[in-house]
Amino acid sequence: MISTDYYDILLQGLNSRCTVTRLVHGVSWTAAVLSDGSCGVAMHTTGETVPRMYDTLIGLPLKEAAGAVLSWNMEEASEALAAVNAFYNRPDCAFLRPEAKTLDGVDLAGKRVGMIGHMIGHSNITAELLAPAEKLWIMDREEKPGAYPDSAAEFFLPGCDVVIITGSAAINKTLPRLLELSREAQVILTGPSVSCCPALTELGIDRLNGRVITRPEPMLQAIVEKRRSVNPWSETFQLDRRPLPAQDTETERC
Repeated sequence: MISTDYYDILLQGLNSRCTVTRLVHGVSWTAAVLSDGSCGVAMHTTGETVPRMYDTLIGLPLKEAAGAVLSWNMEEASEALAAVNAFYNRPDCAFLRPEAKTLDGVDLAGKRVGMIGHMIGHSNITAELLAPAEKLWIMDREEKPGAYPDSAAEFFLPGCDVVIITGSAAINKTLPRLLELSREAQVILTGPSVSCCPALTELGIDRLNGRVITRPEPMLQAIVEKRRSVNPWSETFQLDRRPLPAQDTETERC
């Protein structure tokens, strides 16, 4: 049975009265805008072989719309995660690190590294940075040169010292199992689909590295026009595992 801990943590932290006011389906990214003007993105993941939970998420309270992150309709799950990220990944985020890179301070020398999603050339990950690793296994759902199928994770991840996972694994529901397989490794979750939710580090995630949309309007137009990165309209957040601050349960947005 799939563990829902990752999703439960995300949903429980949504202390907001906002509603979803806009959805934009781009070539690579799905974006959601909330009634307070905040904007979030998630990878545009295709797959509508099963019915949606809701006809549309537009007009729904955020807490209700966010529940669709558990939908097996991948288009709907992408929309829901984008809405979740509009809440967590905000310009006033305390963990903004404009120059931070996914592998900053990570020693890969002699390590066995697993990468879920072929991210070389993305998220500031280069072949040169990975070169010191003793072994690198790249696993991807799509057929890409040099990548093993994603099912290889069952064989490779338990033996890895460092595991780098694309945040979009939260959409297709593979993330809980990937975290279980990587429990002995240093785990880094990276990409624009990652949510800046400190409580996620309780699951053994050592680093959350993602994007905060700071210029939503030009980005919303650009992602529809062609396949491209959201980096020109966003900044990096980087959150490493640490003692969590006390949460103010009285403060609500909207």
